[in-house]
Amino acid sequence: MKKSSRLSGFYQLSRPERARIVAAWADLSSEEQAALAAGLSLEQADYMIENVIGLFALPLGIATNFCINDEDILVPMAVEEPSIVAAVSFAARLARAGGGFRTGSTEPVMIGQVQLLDLPDHDLAAAQVQAAAADILAVANRLHPSIQARGGGARGLEVRPLADTPAGPMLIVHLLFDTRDAMGANAVNTAAEAIAPLLETLTGGRALLRILSNLSDQRQAWAEVAIPVQALATESLAGARVAQGIVEANAFAVADPYRAATHNKGIMNGIDAVALATGNDWRALEAGAHAYAARDGQYRGLTDWRVAPELDMPTGPTLHGRLQMPLAVGTVGGATKAHPSAQVALKILGQPGARRLAEIMAAVGLAQNLAAIRALVTDGIQRGHMALHARQVALAAGARGDEVAAIAVQLAREGQVRQARAEELVRASARLSLE
Repeated sequence: MKKSSRLSGFYQLSRPERARIVAAWADLSSEEQAALAAGLSLEQADYMIENVIGLFALPLGIATNFCINDEDILVPMAVEEPSIVAAVSFAARLARAGGGFRTGSTEPVMIGQVQLLDLPDHDLAAAQVQAAAADILAVANRLHPSIQARGGGARGLEVRPLADTPAGPMLIVHLLFDTRDAMGANAVNTAAEAIAPLLETLTGGRALLRILSNLSDQRQAWAEVAIPVQALATESLAGARVAQGIVEANAFAVADPYRAATHNKGIMNGIDAVALATGNDWRALEAGAHAYAARDGQYRGLTDWRVAPELDMPTGPTLHGRLQMPLAVGTVGGATKAHPSAQVALKILGQPGARRLAEIMAAVGLAQNLAAIRALVTDGIQRGHMALHARQVALAAGARGDEVAAIAVQLAREGQVRQARAEELVRASARLSLE
């Protein structure tokens, strides 16, 4: 029987009930279910980084309603900010009105950079590197037989002269390396270091930096969605008006870097949360996304939204959205295997390969963007966000147990989601319990 991620009322269930549904969905063992609650042990943490003194836990939520390339999935998200999981779930439900998300990706090719200095002749050096490409790639591949066995390895070279830098002219050699299901930083760095002596011999120059680039523009994923505009209607606004507002809001982010920074931060709210849940390097994703957003010399929004007439469609005009960006993620190696919760998160996602995981992240990023700008062009972002933020404010004020939800409801009803008011309510609750 085909599983559906359309779990109506999932958010209203208790945490144990939600956990039981997800465990049944992903066929989690008792040990895997325990890993969701316990996460990392102190002993495991002590082996992962240096100078460990404890653990720092984050909530792990499940985004529902996602249908990607006709397959329903549940998406684990690790994040501390209220409303993100709810927002992407809501947007994924809107997307279902148009059949869900369509995604794609390139081959998982990373870039390793070698910086060559003190070259006697830059043009000649570039020609020498290109002429010896086969020998250079062979050196890079010699160290990675397991990646080659999986169909990956060194794929090609690029030579980029930088004629005008504060340190004078230099030549940059790009090693293009297919890392398959690994994020591949260590493999690429090792290969870049291995080819550097040969590059020095070929060119007569001096190799300095030998490291991957986090602008992984050879390794991109994209997600698209087409939603009938009538599905976007609110109580007070017609769907066509909302769709036009989304297009106009996106245009603002394309034209203005101040708006684009917030626009893209919203996209990364979703992507980073999936990266954290699956043990991936969210800092690398952030660096790649923001560098890519400025690829034409101006920082811009990463999404494209437009309304198509779709005159031949029974549903009428359709809002089309697309997000394409570098997404260098892995499903083998590093924290993806060392962190017990990351392993369970990947199982919930259906044990995707690296390309499939990148595509899921692109869909989540597009969903997060849709939810955010739809809210901005209708009710504003604060109404929904603050209602969900109220529970965190109540918790910070000292509320415990059932008191948290009760005080959050009162804060939202009063429209005063403030720490001072929450503390007043906690004190009032304590007095009542003593009477």
